[in-house]
Amino acid sequence: MIDKIKEAASYIQTHGIIAPEIGIILGTGLGNLVSQVKVDITLDYGDIPYFPVSTVETHMGKLMYGELSGKKVLIMNGRFHYYEGYNMQEITFPVRVMKLLGIKYLLVSNAAGAINLNMQKASLMIIDDHINMLPGNPLVGKNLDEMGPRFLDMSRPYDPALIEIMEKIAKKNKLKVSKGVYVAWIGPSLETRAEYRFIKVMGADAVGMSTVPEVIVAHHMGIKVAAVSVITDLCDPDNIEPADINEIIANAGKAERDLVLLFKELVATL
Repeated sequence: MIDKIKEAASYIQTHGIIAPEIGIILGTGLGNLVSQVKVDITLDYGDIPYFPVSTVETHMGKLMYGELSGKKVLIMNGRFHYYEGYNMQEITFPVRVMKLLGIKYLLVSNAAGAINLNMQKASLMIIDDHINMLPGNPLVGKNLDEMGPRFLDMSRPYDPALIEIMEKIAKKNKLKVSKGVYVAWIGPSLETRAEYRFIKVMGADAVGMSTVPEVIVAHHMGIKVAAVSVITDLCDPDNIEPADINEIIANAGKAERDLVLLFKELVATL
C-alpha cells in the first residue's frame, strides 16, 4: 500500500502540484467552491495511479490545485463511497496521498439529511463528532506504521479549534449553522422510517453516506480535520415524504453559498 501511495504522490508532483497546505473534499452538489479558487492544475482521477474513479453523476472526479484565500489548496472535486463498490482503503487512498504531498489540514463537506428536526433544509451543520455505521474501518488490516499508530484515539477527530473558528465565522456572517453528530450510513438506498427512529436513538443529528472513512484516516496521520454537512432534507419518520434526489441536490445548491463563505474564511485563518 505505501508504495502505491508514494507512486501516486510522485505522479501528482511531476505535474507541478507542490506543497499544498490544505486539502478539501467536496460532496454531492457542492462543487462550486472551485469557482473561488485560482486553479493552476487539474488532473483527472482516472489518470492518477491507483486512484478510484467517481461513479456518481454529481461528482466531477477531478483533483484541482490552486490558491484560495492566499493558501495553496488541493481540492477533491468529487469523492468515493462504499456504495459504489469501493473498499475502505480505496475510499481513503487519496487522503493518504494528500498527506504525502504535504497537507496539514483537511476540510470535508457532504450532503446529509436532518435527524434533528430543529435544523432546516439548506442550512449547515458543523460536525462535532460521528458514528460509523459503515461495514468496516479503513484502519483494518496491516497498520501503516510510518503514517500513524495501530490503535488510534478518536476522542476528538474533529479539531476543536477549527470548530470554534467556524462558529465565529458563522456568527459574524449570520449564517444558518448548527453543530451536531453525523452518522455514516451504507446507502445508496435512503433510510426507512424505522431506521430514522433508530438513528435518532443512536444520538445522531444528521445522516449521510460518506466522510467518516476519510476523517478516520486523516486523523490517523495527524491531519487536523474540519467537516460540514449541508442539510438537504428532513428525516421525520412521522411525516415522511418520498426522497427526491433533484430536491436534495437543489437544497445543497441553496446552501452552497454559505458553505463557500465558511470555507473561504476558515482557510484564510489557517
